[in-house]
Amino acid sequence: MSTEAEPPARLPLFLTDADVEALSDLPSAIAAIRAAYATPADEHRNPGRIFADSDREWMRVMPSVPASARLFGAKSINGSFADGLRVSYLISLFDKDTAELVALVDGNRVTGLRTAATTAVGAATITPERPVRLGVIGSGFEAQSHTAALALVAGIASVRVFSPTAANRTAFAARFRASLSIPVDAVDTAEAAVRDADLVLCAARSRDESPTIHADWVTDDATIISIGSTTPAQRELPTELIARAELVVADGRDEVLHGSGDMIAARTAGVEVDALTASLNSVLLGERPVDRDHGIRIYKSAGAGLQDIVVAEALVDLARRRGVGTELPISIVTTRK
Repeated sequence: MSTEAEPPARLPLFLTDADVEALSDLPSAIAAIRAAYATPADEHRNPGRIFADSDREWMRVMPSVPASARLFGAKSINGSFADGLRVSYLISLFDKDTAELVALVDGNRVTGLRTAATTAVGAATITPERPVRLGVIGSGFEAQSHTAALALVAGIASVRVFSPTAANRTAFAARFRASLSIPVDAVDTAEAAVRDADLVLCAARSRDESPTIHADWVTDDATIISIGSTTPAQRELPTELIARAELVVADGRDEVLHGSGDMIAARTAGVEVDALTASLNSVLLGERPVDRDHGIRIYKSAGAGLQDIVVAEALVDLARRRGVGTELPISIVTTRK
């Protein structure tokens, strides 16, 4: 403890969930993510998740000191089973030079924004530079945000979407038929969405944690986006498909290799997943070459604090320019040691 406290140069900003919704901008988020991953992977700057839990409460903290940013901080995900499951998300941002608190951001919508933006950056490294047919599994928030993000980085010629509820997949098709001005069809089976697709987006959790697609549906040179297997218990891609892959690009290599049920199952089956898998950083830096036209290429996401912090910083910068958010009347103490 120190009594040598210094007043903040500027009072911190608070962004509500509604503020984040108003400020959300995929191109800006994609630019922030691309800059963040165009630096060498560094586990000291970006360690893995930190967990604390009891039988009733749990907390997950995702810290990051991004090399590409002015700010650093952490996202905390806080849950309680006292009355069903209730979860809140908070991102705290600090100035790298002064350690002063710069902002507190409701992280609820930031999570979806940064995940879609990171997927766009990852997909851009492995998707062919030609018009592609997109097959989508799922029609909910993740499927919608990721389809919008993919459309910004890939030349999508057509879309086929499947989800178990006919009304939901029909609504998805109508939305993107209008917004993308390309053929978008709702289909009756997952196989119909995936067969002959050049790019496959898996964005729907299976009810029994079994893979949502089959390996023999996938063409030999397809690009696969997998965002729904982020814990050891979750499954999305079959082992046979991972075994056919030429490359797996991961937003966090260690977390994908050891935290994704897909990769754990593939390793158990004898697939050399460590040799297959490269970090998104190494691909963007040109350290791991990619043939975008040949062989199955997979992008797998586990999420990372790095993504939350750089996207939240971009939101705070935009909020300051637009006069959005609430400037807090007080701040925490910053001291010299």
